[in-house]
Amino acid sequence: MTKRIFQSICIVAVTVLLASLALVMGVLYDYFSRVQREQLSAQADLAAKGVADLGRDYLMELELEGCRISWIAADGSVLYDSQGDSSAMENHLDREEVQEALKTGRGESSRYSDTLTKKLTYQARLLPDGTVIRLAVSQYTAWVLLMGVLQPLLAVATLAALLSLLLAYRLSAKLVKPLNEVDLSDPLKNVEYEELRPLLSRIDSQHRQLKRDREELEKNEQIRREFTANVSHELKTPLHSISGYAELLAKGIVRPEDVQKFSGKIYSESQRMSSLVEDIIELSRLDTGAENMVREETDLYLIARAAADSLAMAAKEAGVELKVSGESAKIYGVPQLLYGICYNLCDNGIKYNREKGKVEMSVRALDREVELKVSDTGIGIPEESRERIFERFYRVDKSRSKAVGGTGLGLSIVKHAALIHRASIEMDSVPGSGTSFTLHFPRDTQERKFNDISGDKEQ
Repeated sequence: MTKRIFQSICIVAVTVLLASLALVMGVLYDYFSRVQREQLSAQADLAAKGVADLGRDYLMELELEGCRISWIAADGSVLYDSQGDSSAMENHLDREEVQEALKTGRGESSRYSDTLTKKLTYQARLLPDGTVIRLAVSQYTAWVLLMGVLQPLLAVATLAALLSLLLAYRLSAKLVKPLNEVDLSDPLKNVEYEELRPLLSRIDSQHRQLKRDREELEKNEQIRREFTANVSHELKTPLHSISGYAELLAKGIVRPEDVQKFSGKIYSESQRMSSLVEDIIELSRLDTGAENMVREETDLYLIARAAADSLAMAAKEAGVELKVSGESAKIYGVPQLLYGICYNLCDNGIKYNREKGKVEMSVRALDREVELKVSDTGIGIPEESRERIFERFYRVDKSRSKAVGGTGLGLSIVKHAALIHRASIEMDSVPGSGTSFTLHFPRDTQERKFNDISGDKEQ
């Protein structure tokens, strides 16, 4: 970049120098030509007065260096010429300056002389006797003037070129220095050129975005490692139980009356592992935005009742009253995911409830949205755990989760399914008194683009 700026400055300097020389030469040529014409006019006036008073004697004694004097009769014949044989010269009556002098008393012209092969400037004056006295001098052409001042011009041009090179080098280095000193980690710090601010702002924005992306990747990688560790741990626990009970049964060291008990343990642990695998598969589908799932207009109230019916037996066994209320409310979405939201919220309300507690699920159709609310009278959620309840495998009460067989993925599934439907989630909980989750779904009855949550992992 420094090289290009240096070259550009040099080109501009040379162009300006040449243009300046051409302008100066034009001004000088015009100035010297005007001075020469004024001097010649004054000499012509003096010569006319002298010839009018003294005649040929004045011309014979007159010496004007570089000036040609001609005395021309009224009929155009040359009576006298200071630089040639007047008798051999052609008639001058048709000369422009002679014609003008005969008419007005004064004549002036410039042309190439065929006799002297030079460009001459002529001044003619009419004498009282009707003759014309004419003076002529050689007029320098622009080229001759240039050759005359060529040596000093070359010296000036050389000096100007060297000075231009020095200034161009220093100026280009000075211009590029702030650019080289731009701190790309903080490009908006000490901006030297305001013209660069939009570019630096864009670089700063991209830098911040890259930083956010890097942090997001690191966070996702951490989540992936934690998820892998959690999955391994969660699968290992039931596998160890199954393996241990199966080994005892295989070796025949279990009493006959305990066989049914051990078989039941194996069955419950396998069901727990199966439930965990299904939840993991469900989350994997949600991570991709549920692109392959069928979206259709569906009644959220009917889905809520279906989820409640599926959990009726579990609620009865836990001694919890499960109730569904509300009205028909149609939204556009994925029935399977909406069912998962209702099921998981109610399932958590049953598992983490007290005996003779209640779980109530209601659906309301509002003007612009559909409200789903699930409330329970359970153990509640402590203040310090509320920001983490949607994290995968996070459990508020780990001992209770183990006892009731929770996987720690239910609320994560609820969160992702809600995001896909652009639904907001509100939570209100009082430790020891219960928890309520309220979801607001937009009332879309026509197909539209769902949010892509492929990069929206748990925080």
